[in-house]
Amino acid sequence: MKLTSALAIRYPIIMAPMFLVSNEKMVKAAMDNGIAGTFPSLNFRKEGELKTVLENLNKHMASLAPGQGTYGVNLIVQKTNPLYSKHLKECVEAKVPFYITSLGSPKEVIAAAHSYGAKVFCDVTNMLHADKAAQAGCDGFIAVCAGAGGHAGPYPMHILVPALQKAYPDKVLIAAGGIATGQQMASALVLGADGASIGTRFIASEEAPVSDAYKKGIVNYGMEDIVLTERLSGTPCNVINTPAAKKMGYRQHWYEKMLSNNPRTRKYFKMLVQLRGMKKLEQAVKPNNYNQLWTAGQSVEMVHEVSSIKDIVAHIITDLKATLQKTYL
Repeated sequence: MKLTSALAIRYPIIMAPMFLVSNEKMVKAAMDNGIAGTFPSLNFRKEGELKTVLENLNKHMASLAPGQGTYGVNLIVQKTNPLYSKHLKECVEAKVPFYITSLGSPKEVIAAAHSYGAKVFCDVTNMLHADKAAQAGCDGFIAVCAGAGGHAGPYPMHILVPALQKAYPDKVLIAAGGIATGQQMASALVLGADGASIGTRFIASEEAPVSDAYKKGIVNYGMEDIVLTERLSGTPCNVINTPAAKKMGYRQHWYEKMLSNNPRTRKYFKMLVQLRGMKKLEQAVKPNNYNQLWTAGQSVEMVHEVSSIKDIVAHIITDLKATLQKTYL
């Protein structure tokens, strides 16, 4: 498949980058089990943290058999990310194998990555985003569909994925949003995707550094408990509808919208909103914190237990093979 050959991995799965969730331990476990592990660079904001993690991951990858697993870094390329340039420079110096770009123009990342042979996949939620990413020279798309955790797109997988596949048959296409099982992954492959990006399922993993309450929330809440809010980052974001989420609210009020749309204030107001949201989330994922503000996708409906990443990957692959065999007989 395109994704497995592009990244030299055993299975066509990317463990999605999750803000304040993805850590070094999770990424190493993903690599050990034949998939690609990723993390947002913003999970490592202190001086020297990102460099150390990249060094450790490169050493770990060198110890694996060729074609077993790999890792990638998610960069928020929006101007509101003050660490973007610094993090990109550190990633290029470490020769990160691949990148996922979000919320902005990927041109600079693509040029830097291609200078040493790395791949770049761009988050897209519609055809306009895809057209711009393709013109910039990306290697593929992460089709962020309705139901995804965090910044979800408005379109269902059964529309966005085949539309992208038809328009850009030569690009690597990864489906994201609402995928937690092999059966759901099989549907993405049938639609034309080359693999899946799976996030929410891995929050309920033994390796995830979040609180037990958060993990239990992933197991106990259902699809009807996922809501979109603009109050966390300024961009619609899927969260679990906990009491803390209800208190925060879902829509920006008129004054916030005015600041978000004004050319003079837009950049700085978005930075302020994102900083506030980051701090709220950072507190919420910690153990013994009662401010239960948790990002998640609608695939919580399909998560029934906390397991090791090894067991999660094995179960998805077993389910995928059984579903495909049943589908094509």
